[in-house]
Parts: sequence; structure tokens; C-alpha cells
Amino acid sequence: MSDPTEGAWFGPIHGRRQFREHIDPMQFPADGMPPAEAYELLHTGLMLDGRETLNLASFVTTWMEPEAEALIHDTLRKNHIDHEEYPAASLVEEGCVHMLGALFNAPDPAKVVGVGTIGSSEAIMLGLLAHKRTWRNRREAAGLSTDHPNVVYGAETHVVWDKFANYFDVEMRKIPMTADRYVVSAEDVESRVDENTIAVGAVLGTTHIGEADPIEAINDLLVRVKHERGWDIPLHVDGASGAFIAPFAEPELAWDFRLPQVASINASGHKYGLVYPGVGWLIFRDASKLPEDLVFSVNYLGGAQPTYTFNFSRGSAMIQAQMYNFLRLGRTGYTSIVGNMMANARHLNDALVASGRFEILNPGLSEPVVTFRLKGDPGFDVYHLSARLRQDGWIVPAYSLPPDAEQVHLMRVVVRLDLSRQMIDLLLRDLLKACDDLASEQPSHRAAAKPDLWTAPARAAAHSKARTGFVR
Repeated sequence: MSDPTEGAWFGPIHGRRQFREHIDPMQFPADGMPPAEAYELLHTGLMLDGRETLNLASFVTTWMEPEAEALIHDTLRKNHIDHEEYPAASLVEEGCVHMLGALFNAPDPAKVVGVGTIGSSEAIMLGLLAHKRTWRNRREAAGLSTDHPNVVYGAETHVVWDKFANYFDVEMRKIPMTADRYVVSAEDVESRVDENTIAVGAVLGTTHIGEADPIEAINDLLVRVKHERGWDIPLHVDGASGAFIAPFAEPELAWDFRLPQVASINASGHKYGLVYPGVGWLIFRDASKLPEDLVFSVNYLGGAQPTYTFNFSRGSAMIQAQMYNFLRLGRTGYTSIVGNMMANARHLNDALVASGRFEILNPGLSEPVVTFRLKGDPGFDVYHLSARLRQDGWIVPAYSLPPDAEQVHLMRVVVRLDLSRQMIDLLLRDLLKACDDLASEQPSHRAAAKPDLWTAPARAAAHSKARTGFVR
């Protein structure tokens, strides 16, 4: 009997042959399929992923208003690099740069220069590259050697700082963590800078702990070094998540262009800038901080266009979505959202402390991120606890700190705008029940606490890919 679905492009999707045939991901398809079938195959397959709202590991925005999503859809087809063809879109990027200059208290927001990036990683690399080139140009003009550039930062930074040093042949002077100190100090920086330091990095809201480096103290150190030694060392503030928190939660906190040695700031629009991935921002105090020889001009899109990015073609949608948020929310709207997130994070902090089971590692809450570890030895570890929460749908990462503090094993909850107080109370209920259950079960201890299948990102990713058939 012939197959009634063979060649048929009608009838119920789940009765068609594509739903019973194997798709070989190692081969390019010979034939196509109807759009509804392609959509449904991928849509149902993605259900193996965690739910975005319950992913408390990620800083990245998981909710936007329907009007913002409509704007994103409207601008998906615009290649943002085509300034000649899409001048209005490029002006939106420029507007965002100057608005951020004002938000970050630049002496003259009209004079800031900057660029929208794929994320903070690209922004950090571009910022540090500019500082390396400034250092090199200054040394060459003075007839001095340019053989040994270095960059100073702490182990609490994102891995992209290590990438920059590796990719661009800059000596990495990384300040280690300790088991009882998770940020750098001005004294740590002072012992490592010299005439070959291209920049010092400071973090406003660290990935590991959620604390902030003492940015004002580091700035004051660099001002003193400039006066005493003649080394004009710029300070780059890695504000990936914190740069969209501090202006609204602590507007009087001096971390930005109010400090004279702060030459550049990066921020992640797709984190607490409240935009879907991916958009980041790099803002320079003024044009003098971006060497002209790093800016390229191209004319093969119909007009001379300056460009300072690692990428070329990219969608314009998330830049437009960023401006949507600036216009839609303003300072008042961002302040109310940030206030809610901070209040919910404090509620979670207080409840964890009240339980008597946990030690909070960032009680100061520089941003709405809660990091904690188990007290004593309850008969299970944070990796058991993370895996048990995963069974209830919660994705709460467990991990160890970088070298010299690797004996600290902790968990982290990132409170985003779509995590309500009700949801936090449900998380607390499941968390405390998981602790009770694990304490009664006394799961077998590992020889040394280490990430398991669900809490080690590399292992979890490999396992998930194997489950879905996309690796052999």
C-alpha cells in the first residue's frame, strides 16, 4: 500500500513522514520540506532546553515587551553596517552612545565616542586594543621600546580579558583571588603597574561573586602614579552587568567618567540593559582615547563609512531594541525595575541567611546577584544541590572560584526582571526541600567536590548535544 503522506503537503503535521524519519545532521539535506514541518521539528526539539525564566545562571535578558519584539522583527533585515543604505538605523546607534555617555557622567556627552558591539566581550577587546595602540604610539613618539606591553586586572574578570592578552600579545598580570577576598585592591594594582602597562581593568559587578572592585580607590592610585611617575595609565571599567545597575541603584557611587583616569567603559545591553542577546556597548570618554589609526573607512557600500569593530555585517535589531528601552523606560523606568530586582535579591539573601544553612558571599549586593555556599558539612555539596534543583526545572549553577580560591564552592542566582517575588518564594521552597531531602539521603561523597554532569557547563553541553543527536 502506498504511503498516504508521501508527497502530501497537507493534513496534520504530526502525521507526515518527516516526523518518523531520521535527520542526519552530518549531511546537507537533498530535499526540502514545508515550512510548517521545518518549524515544528525545530520548535519541539528546542523543548529539550531549559526554560529561560528558570535559568538563574544567566545574566542575559529573557523577556521584552511585545512592542519591542515587534520592532526587533521589523529590523531583522537591516544590515547595521550599511550606514549609507540605512542612515536612520546608524543614527540610533550614535544616539545610544551619547545617551550612555550622559548616563555614565561624561564631562561632555556630545564628545564621547563609542560603538555598539555583539556583547561585552567584543567591547572589552576593542577598548583594550585602543589602549594598547595609544600606549604604543606614545612610546614610539618618545623613542622608547614597545616590546613588552602588559595589562593588569583581577582573576574575578571575565575570561575575555585572558583572551585579549593571549590574542594580542600582551603580558597578563592577573591578580589572584584568595579564599576570603574576591576582588582586587588598589595595593594589588600598585605592585603590578609600570611604564609598560597599557591599562588597568576594574569590574563593576563580577561574574563569580557579584561584587565590585574598589574602582574609585584604583582611580586615585592611578592619579597618584601619573603625578609621581609620569605614567598615564588608563582605567577601563568592565561594567558588563553593573553599568546598567549602579546609575539607578546607587547614582552617587563614583565609578564612571566622574573619575579622571576612567578612559573607557563597556556595558552589556543584553544583560541589565534589558535587551535580548546580543548587544554590548563600548564608550570612550572622548575621541582622544580612540586612536585614529584604528578606525577604518570603507566606501564599497556607497559612501565613506568609519568602522571600529571586529565584526562587519550584523543585524540592527538589538541596537534598535536598546533605544526602544531608553525611550520607553527612561531613568524613572530603569530605576523602578532595578529597584524591584534589588529588593527581590535582598529578600532571597535574607531568607537564605534566616534558614541557617547558607553563608552569603556578597552581602553588599552590588547588583541583583546572590552568591552563597553551604555551611559546614550537611552530607551533600552544592553540586548535589544544583542537580536536585534541576529536577524541579531550576537552573542554578554550582562552581568553584578561580585558582588560589578554588576551595570555595558556591551557587549563584541571577535575579532578572522576570523573576518575581512569588517565583523567588517558590525557589526557596524547592531549595530548602532539596536540602532536607539530600540531608536525609546522605548521597555518596566524591573524593573531591567537583562539578557533575548538570553543573559543569562543558560536560552538560556535550551531554545535551549527544542526547539530541547532533554529535556522534
